Amino acid sequence: CNGTSLLKKMEISVAEAEKRTGKNAVNMQETYTVYLIETRPVDAASEGTNPVPDSLWRRYSEFELLRNYLLVTYPFAVVPPLPEKRAEFVWHKLSADNMDPDFVERRRVGLENFLLRVASHPALSSDKIFYLFLTEADSRLKALNATFRVKNPDKRFVEMKHYGDELQSVISQLLRVRARAADRLYGVYKVHGNYGRVFSEWSAIEKEMGDGLQSAGHHMDAYAASVDDILEEEEHYADQLKEYLFYSDALRTVCRKHELTQYELEMAVQDLTSKKQQREELATGTIRTFSLKGMTSKLFGQETPEQREAKLKMLETQIEEGEELVKERNSECDEFVKSAWVDIERFKEQKDHDLRESLISYAIMQISMCKKGIQVWNNAKECFNKM
Repeated sequence: CNGTSLLKKMEISVAEAEKRTGKNAVNMQETYTVYLIETRPVDAASEGTNPVPDSLWRRYSEFELLRNYLLVTYPFAVVPPLPEKRAEFVWHKLSADNMDPDFVERRRVGLENFLLRVASHPALSSDKIFYLFLTEADSRLKALNATFRVKNPDKRFVEMKHYGDELQSVISQLLRVRARAADRLYGVYKVHGNYGRVFSEWSAIEKEMGDGLQSAGHHMDAYAASVDDILEEEEHYADQLKEYLFYSDALRTVCRKHELTQYELEMAVQDLTSKKQQREELATGTIRTFSLKGMTSKLFGQETPEQREAKLKMLETQIEEGEELVKERNSECDEFVKSAWVDIERFKEQKDHDLRESLISYAIMQISMCKKGIQVWNNAKECFNKM
């Protein structure tokens, strides 16, 4: 799958979605959705044979894992986005249930589009892991997930990653509640418009009460018309919250980058340790670990002194390079931690200030809105008293 777009060689689709129930990593029962990926060689379709496509099921979390791998492996590439994990938060009636059939269908289409965009990308389409994701159920994705779990994670970044998850969850819930409240508020305001119409119609048949009813109707009409401006102002505050919903993802991205930096350091240390052990084994003639080369030496005789000397020289060179690489990786990791933590602290101060101001302003707006409602009915009462 090198050289040209994978789409020129393979037809790719996400054919259907299916709800399943099973136990998760902590042995808890959960319900989730899986998506059927189907692939078929383009050659077969052009020849008119139309064979049964190869197929496998993937969860949304596996798509996330694939995209994270692509982000890390191809830092220069603009990696296509995945469809939303949850429904967007709008005040119009829209289910936020991840199992809602309409939402699942939109996500199925979005996941198919993600695969097609990756498969048409000049660099991403030739990636072996991506090809295995499409064709092998037991692909290297699980191993990849384990690979990026560092042995000695920095507790601060682990906690920050959890904080990012919790921040996203809390703001999502807040936006969801706000969407439901705004939907109901819209209905309440529009009902006042019906009051206005009824009072105006009633005023036409009443001689004594006509002026008072007409005036009360005008107050109701004005109140009902104000809902659009109020909801527009509410959207402004909702957008401020959404910004921090997306910030939570940016926070987790920093934590993932730290994991990668730490992982590269640990791999460099591991490789250096292995090279030093090989040097010791060659120098002493003692094999500490089982290996095919060790068994071969026992069966077919030891290497000549010249061969051993040449290997020792090569190992010495590799060890020197490895020590330099470990220093470099250590320096990169330390610099990343220092720079990232300064920016995370800055972000936390900014977030505390912005969210405090936003929530206070939102509360003031709600109080003002309620006062306007009370004032409308007080004005209506005065109109009724004059009748």
